[in-house]
Amino acid sequence: MISSGPLMTAADVYSMSAGRLGATTAAVLGLIGVVAGGLALARPAGRLGTGTGRLGANAALAAGLIAVTLGGLVTATADGGLGTGNGLGGAIVALVVGLIALVLGGLAQARARRTRPLTPA
Repeated sequence: MISSGPLMTAADVYSMSAGRLGATTAAVLGLIGVVAGGLALARPAGRLGTGTGRLGANAALAAGLIAVTLGGLVTATADGGLGTGNGLGGAIVALVVGLIALVLGGLAQARARRTRPLTPA
C-alpha cells in the first residue's frame, strides 16, 4: 500500500528539539511551583520570607501558570504522537505538574488571607 501523505519520523534520541526543550522547561517550572507551594503550605512563615507565606504562594501560582501555558502550547503544536520526539509526553507531564502547582499555590494563598499578621494600631 502506497501512502501519498508525509512520512513522520521520530527524532533522534540525543537531539534536543524545540518541543522537547519547551516541555522540559515547562515541567521544571511546574516542579519548582509544586515545591514552592508545598513549602508555603507547610511553613507559611518559614523559609520563603517572613510573614504569612504569600511569597511562596505567589511563586507557586506564577510558576504553575507558566508551566500550564507552555505545556499547553507544546501540546497544541506537537506534530506527532507520543514517542515521536516532539515533546508531547513532557508537555502532558508539565500540564499535570503545573495544575498541581496552581492548586497548592491557591491553597497557600487562601491560608495566607485567613491568617493575616497583627499590625500595631
